[in-house]
Amino acid sequence: MTYQFDHRELRDVLGSFVTGVTVVTTVDGAGCHHGLTVNSFSSVSLDPPLVLWSQSNSSPSHPVFSKSGRFVINILAEDQVDLSNRFARSGPGKFANLVVDVGAYGLPILKDTSAWLACKLVSAIPGGDHTIFIGEVEQIQKATRKPLVFGGGKYLVADPHDMVPSPVEKSSNEGSFHAMRLGGRVMARLAAEFDQSFALAVWGSHGPTVMNWAPSLTSPRKTLPVGLVLPVTSTATGIAFTAHLPNSVTEPFVKAELASSSIEYWNAEVRAARARGLAMKLDNLSGGDSALSVPVVDASGHAILTITAVGDPDQFVPSFDGPLARALYAAGKSLSRRLGYVGEEQGACGTAEVVKSVD
Repeated sequence: MTYQFDHRELRDVLGSFVTGVTVVTTVDGAGCHHGLTVNSFSSVSLDPPLVLWSQSNSSPSHPVFSKSGRFVINILAEDQVDLSNRFARSGPGKFANLVVDVGAYGLPILKDTSAWLACKLVSAIPGGDHTIFIGEVEQIQKATRKPLVFGGGKYLVADPHDMVPSPVEKSSNEGSFHAMRLGGRVMARLAAEFDQSFALAVWGSHGPTVMNWAPSLTSPRKTLPVGLVLPVTSTATGIAFTAHLPNSVTEPFVKAELASSSIEYWNAEVRAARARGLAMKLDNLSGGDSALSVPVVDASGHAILTITAVGDPDQFVPSFDGPLARALYAAGKSLSRRLGYVGEEQGACGTAEVVKSVD
């Protein structure tokens, strides 16, 4: 049979399945420790308690694991990336200068992991260029540490998924912290996806206030300090807030920053931002940055925070119809719904929807 993909493509597809990271360890007849990093670990059965993992037949330690009869699945904690990398490499010396606990049958158990399972080998099944080892769990231990996660060729951080909107109406502080936590995760994802710097801001007592940054990964820029108060009328962040806050909240700032002759133009800019669901400024943020901003609104339809893409104008030219704008708009809409907002807005992609006015 001829496959319509190569090994690299298959690895990329399989890498989209996010897994935990384990180090499987054992001891040979001479008392020497062996181990390797594995993410093919899986549960099989609760009764009897069975788990499995697979190893390449060409792995130097394959004969050891085939004969040892027992092994330990060490589930790594989120800060044990170095340990994962140590056991992912080939060659001797993986246990050099590494202090381990020694369990039953002399099995090495790594310290400070998220959990571990000591197993007796019950079956070794050929699986192409790998062997599938099935073990019966004999001992277990779990800590409170978050596990290390791997997917798409990168180490990731495991956080709980908020399945339902937070009851933000119960406590404004609780709602704000919830929104910032969700917004921070989305901001980090967007920064990695588009290799662009992003800022998260809330409306403070002095106006739009930067609370968090996610810098570009390959084009780092000088980030603005957390706590910096941004102008209302000359930043995309300020426009995004104004489009979704009551006039009574924003009007004092607008009057302080604008001459009366500019108010009409400003109001038109705000209406356009409200209709699009996005605000944009070119070369006008903190002395020379371009920016594209999306509001995140709560159950009342008021902006509780903004997420803003920012960059030097010679490298970042925002638009309302590009992939970044669509992703930013979708992120703001999704976060707003998770915070309890049930209305719709007309978005950057041109969908005709009802706009909620807060004038």
